[in-house]
Amino acid sequence: MAGHSHSANIARRKGAVDKKRGKVFSKISSLIISAARTGGGDPDMNLRLRYSIEAARAANMPKDTIERAIKKGTGSKDGDWQELVYEGYAPGGIALMVTCLTDNRHRTAPDIKHIFEKHHGNLGAPGSVAFLFQHRAMFVVETAGKNEEQITELALDVGADDIEYDNDLAVIYAAPADFLSVKAALDTRGLVFRSAELAYVPQNRIALADKDDARRILKLVEALEDLDDVQNVFANYDMPAEWLEELSPGA
Repeated sequence: MAGHSHSANIARRKGAVDKKRGKVFSKISSLIISAARTGGGDPDMNLRLRYSIEAARAANMPKDTIERAIKKGTGSKDGDWQELVYEGYAPGGIALMVTCLTDNRHRTAPDIKHIFEKHHGNLGAPGSVAFLFQHRAMFVVETAGKNEEQITELALDVGADDIEYDNDLAVIYAAPADFLSVKAALDTRGLVFRSAELAYVPQNRIALADKDDARRILKLVEALEDLDDVQNVFANYDMPAEWLEELSPGA
């Protein structure tokens, strides 16, 4: 188990989701619509749709909003949605994985490239940074008064293989194939989710020593996340929690 190291960067960013809940709902709705359009509206027969619905539930998306997105996906024939992953570097040599869902890759690619260049980063070729990450199931949950030993025991019991802590939050990891089973098991334990998703988790993180680099990195990530086509941004930086709070846009 990984313990405390590096978890603040993940958990605090996930904790900031509430400030952009409308944006988050919009992005998850797009995932649901795309999944339903390509694989049908029955989650028992459409694994991708099941993943999207569980992510929506973890983000506390209302049931009727989920159902509307499914109906829109099964009823709409326009648009050819694609899931894309862009790779690149931020200032300080920090690697980024940017997941997107788009109906026009000829719009998305230039937008991503422009933001990297504007914020002192570099868009890389496919495979340029992917080897630095692992594809994992990742669940951010509230500890709800449970101590680290209790959360660790619970996580192991439901099939997780790693866990990090940050005050009142825990980040629980599992194999991607175990996403649904671990999510269901955590649900039965009554934990409150901040997020549940398939994520690109860095195998090692780079400790930042330059505060200006930290500021530029956070501005780059924020600008990428603000794009409608971007679903998520994963990075391998590690910075002091106080920097994260001080320098995050809108802080």
